[in-house]
Amino acid sequence: MRKGKLFVVSGPSGVGKGSICSEVIKGDENINFSVSVTTRLPRAGEIEGIHYFFRKKEEFENLISENSFLEYAKVFDNYYGTLKDYVFEKLDKGENIILDIDTQGALNVKANYSEAILVFILPPSLDELKSRLMNRATENESELKKRINGARAEIKKAINYDYIIINDDLNKAICDLKTIIYVEKLKTDKKVIENILEEEI
Repeated sequence: MRKGKLFVVSGPSGVGKGSICSEVIKGDENINFSVSVTTRLPRAGEIEGIHYFFRKKEEFENLISENSFLEYAKVFDNYYGTLKDYVFEKLDKGENIILDIDTQGALNVKANYSEAILVFILPPSLDELKSRLMNRATENESELKKRINGARAEIKKAINYDYIIINDDLNKAICDLKTIIYVEKLKTDKKVIENILEEEI
């Protein structure tokens, strides 16, 4: 059996990475989102093991001390992280995993698991990104400026990624991510070759 692949997708807020990943997963039963661990309380409708693994702060910090995470971060008063055991178990079963996280988390994943495939979603331009954020009508002018400055900082780190997708057309961007997943599936797998050579005829 081929081992699964871990795809780490990043991009600035408003670039459409969530929509792209969701559509790719809908069309392929062998690829799923990674389920993160968090210390925040469950929201209405959220299910343990489906949306998140909900843990107390003390439990999370114990997992940190045991080096159990591929990456983790503290956002305001809550921790979020990706468990090594969860991801590796899925990969060993031949499942592909998509992890939608920021650039800092992505580079931490790559440092802990060199086989991770990093994909960065770029906007066609910062002006277009600003327009998309404005259309969401969820940020004021000051917040928009922070978002754009944050986008610049993230885009600078895109040079460290394996693939770049420019989301100037959502359907094309979805197709691009599907293509990356397919191409990675076809890469040389030494284990598969060894298994065939070990067959007795």
